[in-house]
Amino acid sequence: MDFYIILGVEREAAPLDIKRAYKRLARRYHPDINPGDRLAAQQFRQIAEAYETLIDPDRRRRYDSTGSAATPAEAAPFGFEGFDFSVSVSGSAASTFGDLFADVFQQRDARLEERPAERGSDLHQTVAIAFEAAVGGAQLPLTVTRQEHCRACRGAGWQQVAETRCLSCHGSGALKSARGHMVFSRTCAPCGGTGRQARTRCATCDGRQVDMRTESLVINVPAGLPDGARIRVAGKGHAGRNGGETGDLYITVHVEAHPLFHRDGDDLHVTIPIAVHEAALGARIEVPSLDGPVRLRVPPGTQSGQRFRLRDRGVPSARDARRGDLVVEARLVLPKVLDERSKELLREFGRINSEDVRKELKSTKS
Repeated sequence: MDFYIILGVEREAAPLDIKRAYKRLARRYHPDINPGDRLAAQQFRQIAEAYETLIDPDRRRRYDSTGSAATPAEAAPFGFEGFDFSVSVSGSAASTFGDLFADVFQQRDARLEERPAERGSDLHQTVAIAFEAAVGGAQLPLTVTRQEHCRACRGAGWQQVAETRCLSCHGSGALKSARGHMVFSRTCAPCGGTGRQARTRCATCDGRQVDMRTESLVINVPAGLPDGARIRVAGKGHAGRNGGETGDLYITVHVEAHPLFHRDGDDLHVTIPIAVHEAALGARIEVPSLDGPVRLRVPPGTQSGQRFRLRDRGVPSARDARRGDLVVEARLVLPKVLDERSKELLREFGRINSEDVRKELKSTKS
């Protein structure tokens, strides 16, 4: 029985290679992994004997020179670094064999693991504001419920306390996990292996680092804000964790409709009724605007639907200081004919202006 062949290593293999080969084979043939398999148990005993012999420098030299294994009395205990065969752990403290080996092969940091910084989530709200507030600017009161850093622990998730014995390892600085008679000891992460603790989970936030609070804000609505625009308020979203930055608050603005004005970009549109005599003879009329009534000259012969533009009477631009225009559309309104005198005047007007108003339409058809 050649121990080098059993472990699958060269005769010049270094101790580290021997350890790796042994661990690899042990994971495959260990009796706890193969319960009731006598062949696997026999192979594991051979693997263990080969490892005992080749891992010890003196015994390996004797084996290389004589070709025989050392006596059991000369053998040193074999196993994995971190295993303790003198203690039996049972119940909830016992781990499966797979978990046991996972702890061996993955070197774990004894310190508390550093969790990555997490940016807080953004908040989104929709508000409705009056047309005048969107055009002229306003201050909007708003109530926001969001996650903020816990005041008790200042967002740390833990609080400093008087140093006490670690509750996780009971002051030993190590945690033991095992199956059967095989026990694995690893450094206790909560106390970093010291067996003492000087901080505890925050009782207010239960270690979450944040709690919910309601805050009243006053949002500045800039002049000229269009319907559907978003206002960003930096740092008013949910608080970040593990030192991460706070999210933002985004407010989507819905602008209520105005009974007179219709907005198109930075221009305002308004429809003004005019009488027949004003349209025919011309007139000066008052037109509503954001700055109050303004005078508009309606030229003689104005047609229904004709538009007039008043410069710089529109909405202030949200991008710069310029203003749009006020576009006035004339809509001809016929008077109510209630008496014979009015009817006669209209007939006379028709006789004087006998030109067919549909002349252009007829010429188009022909």
